[in-house]
Amino acid sequence: MKEILHQLENKRERARMGGGAKRIEAQHNRGKLTARERLDLLLDQGSFEEYDMFVEHQTTEFGMDEQRIPGDGVVTGWGTIHGRLVYVFAKDFTVFGGSLSWAHAQKICKIQDMALKVGAPVIGLFDAGGARIQEGVDALGGYGEVFFRNVEASGVIPQISVIMGPCAGGDVYSPAMTDFIFMVRDTSYMFVTGPDVVKTVTQETVTAEELGGAKVHTSKSSIADFAYDNDIEALSQVRRLIDFLPLNNKQKPPTRPVYDEIAREDKSLDTLIPSNPNKPYDMLELVHKIVDEGDFFEVQEAFAKNIITGFARINGQTVGIVANQPMVLAGVLDSDASRKGARFVRFCDSFSIPIVTFVDVPGFLPGTAQEYGGLIKHGAKLLFAYTQATVPLVTLITRKAYGGAYVVMASKHIGADINYAWPTAEIAVMGAKGAVEIIFRSDLGDEEKIAQRTNEYEERFANPFIAAQRGYLDEVIMPHSTRRRVARALEVLRSKKVSKPWKKHDNIPL
Repeated sequence: MKEILHQLENKRERARMGGGAKRIEAQHNRGKLTARERLDLLLDQGSFEEYDMFVEHQTTEFGMDEQRIPGDGVVTGWGTIHGRLVYVFAKDFTVFGGSLSWAHAQKICKIQDMALKVGAPVIGLFDAGGARIQEGVDALGGYGEVFFRNVEASGVIPQISVIMGPCAGGDVYSPAMTDFIFMVRDTSYMFVTGPDVVKTVTQETVTAEELGGAKVHTSKSSIADFAYDNDIEALSQVRRLIDFLPLNNKQKPPTRPVYDEIAREDKSLDTLIPSNPNKPYDMLELVHKIVDEGDFFEVQEAFAKNIITGFARINGQTVGIVANQPMVLAGVLDSDASRKGARFVRFCDSFSIPIVTFVDVPGFLPGTAQEYGGLIKHGAKLLFAYTQATVPLVTLITRKAYGGAYVVMASKHIGADINYAWPTAEIAVMGAKGAVEIIFRSDLGDEEKIAQRTNEYEERFANPFIAAQRGYLDEVIMPHSTRRRVARALEVLRSKKVSKPWKKHDNIPL
């Protein structure tokens, strides 16, 4: 018996070593941790239960029958994050460069299937060179099996991808179908075709970092949601994100103890809005001052900065925050901001996370670049997402809410439950100057008369009271009371239920 146990331990030790000491050292020299070291940091200490440690590929082509390593380049299993169940897989770059074989794919599929059965998130750590060329169509079939499960799990369990090294070719499509993507600066990159192929086909000379590094995907393509300086920081932030999310779409988001006074007032908010309507202010200041302990976890911080998205807690309850940012492009909605907001709203609605929207929007960004780039369709995505949402929707207009952008930003007209405004709110078809130049076109050239008309228009429409008279606002509130009013609104909406017409699925304007 002792001999058998000794053999088992030897086999386990061989599997834990992956590609061997030299390849592990090479991994460390690149500034990267190994797959198992990453899982140790991601999961609660001692909670990891590994599956399929001894799985090996069955390929005999190209001498592969003489190159078999237990685990076959991916570590899979389950563990806990702050005591809550998650399923994980971590590609091991020290084994065949982390490349995907049929056996490798089946290991991932197994934990995807189990996560769906029990209702728990899947977190994938990517550090791999794509499909294993020696396997040909078997490897491609393995990708398809993984992709199929990504789609099946979408909106059912949270799916999170962490790019911690190369992620190329077929490997990129699985993360692209997950809910959130983390990247590590300088050591991770994603692209469908690498720099060599790009140079051959398009004659462009570009580095891997320039083609698909963390900066590119967080600030330009919007493929990734977060970027951090090293493996340790990235994994700690994944743990933080998981804390905000429910384990599946049948559970409510977790509620945490509250160490912040619900009725706390903040007099500084009474002077947040500048007296000059064209002067910007930082909407993040409002967000930090009304959420629990000022803790706000921003999503896609580096992309479309004219809109803010992220998670926070109010009265211990997870909420999604969507807010126009007057500091960037005056908070205008453009194609990028619309896509960013729409995706976030749809995620929150999928997992029963209430949405609080802060509005200061002068309209949609004009210009040929936006129109040619599909602003109409991208703007419709945000409109569609809010209108479709059945979670509690609380909206606060702080200053400008003009034109179609007023309607799109979670207005009462598209299904928001409770709509507030500060006394500084301006709700109109457009700004006073533009409106006067259209309505009183015959007075153009008479500056005194135009100035008088503009003042009259502002007095009549540059306030929230017309909308309040119509019932489009539920209340005009004092800025310093915002936290209390939003918290009470969310509390009364906890039991909200909405019935929608039966449909196979919607046809969102992609």
